[in-house]
Amino acid sequence: MALSDRLLNAWYNGHPALKLLRPLECLYRRVVTGKRQRFLAGEGAIYQPPVPLIVVGNITVGGTGKTPLILWLVEHCQRLGLRVGVVSRGYGAKPAQLPWRVSAEDCAAVAGDEPLLIVQRCGVPLMIDPDRGRAVQALLAAEPLDLILSDDGLQHYRLARDLELVLIDAARGLGNRRCLPAGPLREPAERLQSVDAVLYNGAVDDPDEGFAFHLKPSVLVNLRSGERRALEHFAPGQALHAVAGIGNPQRFFNTLETLHWRPVPHAFADHAQYSAQALTFTPSLPLVMTEKDAVKCRAFAADDWWYLAVDAQPSPAFVAWFDTQLMRLLPDRLLP
Repeated sequence: MALSDRLLNAWYNGHPALKLLRPLECLYRRVVTGKRQRFLAGEGAIYQPPVPLIVVGNITVGGTGKTPLILWLVEHCQRLGLRVGVVSRGYGAKPAQLPWRVSAEDCAAVAGDEPLLIVQRCGVPLMIDPDRGRAVQALLAAEPLDLILSDDGLQHYRLARDLELVLIDAARGLGNRRCLPAGPLREPAERLQSVDAVLYNGAVDDPDEGFAFHLKPSVLVNLRSGERRALEHFAPGQALHAVAGIGNPQRFFNTLETLHWRPVPHAFADHAQYSAQALTFTPSLPLVMTEKDAVKCRAFAADDWWYLAVDAQPSPAFVAWFDTQLMRLLPDRLLP
């Protein structure tokens, strides 16, 4: 088991050795708390965009369903007639220059897997740059926009924001509620009291302190041909190889089981790079992966490789709340 996997297991299931990391945790907490206090005091270079900006992020390490929710937000805003753009750090991306406008024709090595997925799925203008303020400025110079979504960036305190949406895995929660490296938190748990909304991925009903949303499987897509098949393409009981290089691979494997298939799980590191050899398994079975993994595997995919597209389904209460926020932020664009 890799060190990162052992840490995740310890953070969420407990391990006495984590006590040894508490001095480092105290140092980390002082650093991140100081950054936020300076931001609230207006100290340092903080870029204030001329249009509303919404941060979609988390305070935990690991996957929380952020990319599917970004896609839902983009498509929802587009349906309302808003011109929306996205900025992202572009984790793992190696473009020729920064900022970089992501194109659907880019490869994942250039654009990063998540930004490429977002652009290929909904065609939204998207700029990557670790300096998100610079990404916003470049995006606004290229496109007339009403609203910008920041994919992650909750802790990027050089960028002002109008709304903060935080996602939490409902099953794993905040783990042991300790900060890095003694726990999975990027910021102390008290930070949740200052954000605008908390969304719990996998929650059945809206909790008192936030909103529920879940990821709904929608269609199987063939990596080589782009052919789209209904979920009934595989009969109940079908054995298949399941590949997931995301923050919480087990969630993907569980999803396949709820569809009554029999996945043989192959978990990879988040943002893993693949090769045909690395994905050659025995016995010979159809292979199903996440959409995020698929953007890195099309060039060498076999005929029976598929990805499972999933769509975020936020609760009606969140949709109503979010529309109210949009009306407040963009009263001239969204007249009642």
